Amino acid sequence: MSVKGYKNICAWLLAALLLVSGNAAAYSGMVVDALTCNPIPGAFVTLGDSVVRTARDGHFQISGQGTVLGLRAYGYRRREVPVGDLKEDETLSLAPFKPKALYLSSYGAANTRLRESALDIIGKTDLNAVVIDVKSDRGMIAYKTDVPLATEIGAQKMITIKHIHRLMDDLHQEGIYTIARIVVFKDNVLALARPDLAVRTAGGAIWRDREGLAWTDPFSKQVWDYNIDVAVAAAKDGFDEIQFDYVRFPDAKGLMFSEPNTRQNRVAAITGFLADARKRLIPYNVFLSADIFGYVIWNLNDTGIGQNLEEMAQQVDYISPMLYPSGFQYGIPGYPNPVLHPHQIVYLSLRKAEERTGLPPVRFRPWLQAFRDYAFGGQPFGGKEIATQIDAAQTFGSDGWMLWNPRNVYTTAGLPSKSGMVTTIREGHLSNPGGIGTGICSRNTPEKMTHLAR
Repeated sequence: MSVKGYKNICAWLLAALLLVSGNAAAYSGMVVDALTCNPIPGAFVTLGDSVVRTARDGHFQISGQGTVLGLRAYGYRRREVPVGDLKEDETLSLAPFKPKALYLSSYGAANTRLRESALDIIGKTDLNAVVIDVKSDRGMIAYKTDVPLATEIGAQKMITIKHIHRLMDDLHQEGIYTIARIVVFKDNVLALARPDLAVRTAGGAIWRDREGLAWTDPFSKQVWDYNIDVAVAAAKDGFDEIQFDYVRFPDAKGLMFSEPNTRQNRVAAITGFLADARKRLIPYNVFLSADIFGYVIWNLNDTGIGQNLEEMAQQVDYISPMLYPSGFQYGIPGYPNPVLHPHQIVYLSLRKAEERTGLPPVRFRPWLQAFRDYAFGGQPFGGKEIATQIDAAQTFGSDGWMLWNPRNVYTTAGLPSKSGMVTTIREGHLSNPGGIGTGICSRNTPEKMTHLAR
C-alpha cells in the first residue's frame, strides 16, 4: 500500500470515529470583559468533559460533546451559553464580580427568620453572596440528594432544606452568588457507619476530636469519591461554587491511617483529593475553593495536617484562608496580640500568601471574623473590627471576602453600603446602574441569557 493510500485510510477512520462519537463538535471564539470589552486571558471554557483556557488575546478553540458551553474566569461571574446560540468565532462576555458573603448553616438557610434577616442585610449593603452548608461539620447533608451512600449511612435523616431548587432559584433571582460548603474529612456519620473508613487511635479505637466527633481517613479513595459525589450533586443543583472545608488531616498526634502518616503522604492525599474533585466537576462549570488554616500561610511545612499552600493553590480556583484574629493564638511576626490588630492580621497574611505562591490577589478570598473573640479576653467583634478586616481584604485586592458567625447572627454594622456601580445578575440580565461601561461587546452578551445566573 502506498503512503498516500495509507493516509487516506487513516483520514477515513478518523472521520468515522468522529461520527460514531455522537454530538462531538468544535467551537471557537473570544472571551471578553463585559464592562471594558477587553479580552480575558486564561478564562476556562468547558464543553462536557472537555476544558480549555483562553489565550492571551482571549481566543479559544474547543471540541467535545454537550449542549452548553461553560465560561468562567477568576474575578468574574460564571456563564453558560447554549451551543445552538453560538455563531462562528463568537465574542462572549463575562461580568466582573467579587463575592462578599455571609455564612449560613443548613439550619440558618432553612430557618425563615435567620434567612430573611441575612437577605435583608444583603439588600441593604454591598453583600452579594451566601455560603450555605451542604454537608455540615457533623456529616449531615442538608437536603435530599441522589448520592446512594448518603442514604445508606443515614446522612440525610434530618433534612433541613426541603426545596433546594426553589432556594437556588430565589437566591439567583436576587443576583446572589451561591457557595456550597462541604465539610470533607471531619465526618462523624460516615466514620461511625463505616468504621473501616475511620481514623483510629494507636490502640485501634475510633478516634474522636475535642467535640467528640469522628473523622474519616483522608487517604481513602472511597471517602474521596463520596465527598466528590456530594459536590457534583450540589453543582447539579445550581450552586455557583463548591467550597471544601476540613480538607485536611486531624491536628492530633499518634493517629492511625491506612497509609504512613508522613508529610509527603499527607500533602499528596489532600492535593490528590482536590485534583480528583476538580476533574469530576469540569462538566458543571463551577468554581472550586478550599478553606485553609490561617497559619498554613505562615508555615513552610504542611502544619501537620497536609495543607501545603503552594500545592493546594494549583488545584483550586480560590484559596480561602481563615484569617480570624482569634485563631492566631501565637500572633504573627510583629503582632503578638492579633485581636488588637485585625487589619494587619488579614492584610499581612494575604500578602504572605501572594508572595509565597506568586498568584495574583484575585486567587484569594479570606474568611473574616464576625463573632466574639474566644482566645484573648473575649472582646466583641463588632462593626469596627469587621470594617477594618474588610478594608484589609479590599486593600489587598482579594476576590471578595466572607463573614463567619456560627450562629448566623449578623448586622449591617461595619459593612459597606451598596456601591455606585453594581454588577449583578437578575433574571438573566447584566445590571449596571452606575453607568460605567455598556457591557455590550458583541451580539452574545449576558443580556437575555437564561443560564447566566446558574
